[in-house]
Amino acid sequence: MRESDIVDQDGWLRGARRVDSPNYDARLAGEPPSLLVIHAISLPPEQFGGDAIIRFFSNTLDVGEHPYYQQISGLRVSSHFLIRRDGELIQFVSCNMRAWHAGISSWLGRQRCNDYSIGIELEGCDDLPFEHEQYAQLLRLVEALRVVYPIDAIVGHSDISPGRKTDPGPCFDWGRLDSQGRLPGPLD
Repeated sequence: MRESDIVDQDGWLRGARRVDSPNYDARLAGEPPSLLVIHAISLPPEQFGGDAIIRFFSNTLDVGEHPYYQQISGLRVSSHFLIRRDGELIQFVSCNMRAWHAGISSWLGRQRCNDYSIGIELEGCDDLPFEHEQYAQLLRLVEALRVVYPIDAIVGHSDISPGRKTDPGPCFDWGRLDSQGRLPGPLD
């Protein structure tokens, strides 16, 4: 593990660019994260680059910039991490806090996944493959998080919110990550 891939005691990864989001609150006392949730996001949909995702998670998105933004106007959401198409890693919320990424959700019968999970957004969509750099960064991130937190499952947003969410979508290659022997998929 690289020195830049260390999560400090405050829940911030040294190697990530930090952009603070106001969309979080305290975790329940004594509840370390044990679940990683993989998401996909692009703003506008199926368009990559730019800073719309950052502005969305920071509550500074101008909803007049694109017709789609009217649909998400007023939402207050965030994620702990975003992995851009080029592999850049951005952290919005300390892993020690509860980011608002999962919404109505449940894993193995346990409700409110935000309470015990870390959200990882990949810049992407259901219809296009993710980039090699994103998978490489995801593996480094998972390794760093497992050093600090008792992660026992890694799932897609669609696994914890079936019927409501589809991400990370069919183009996310769970098998590619499984072949590394480091990342259990949603059925483990």
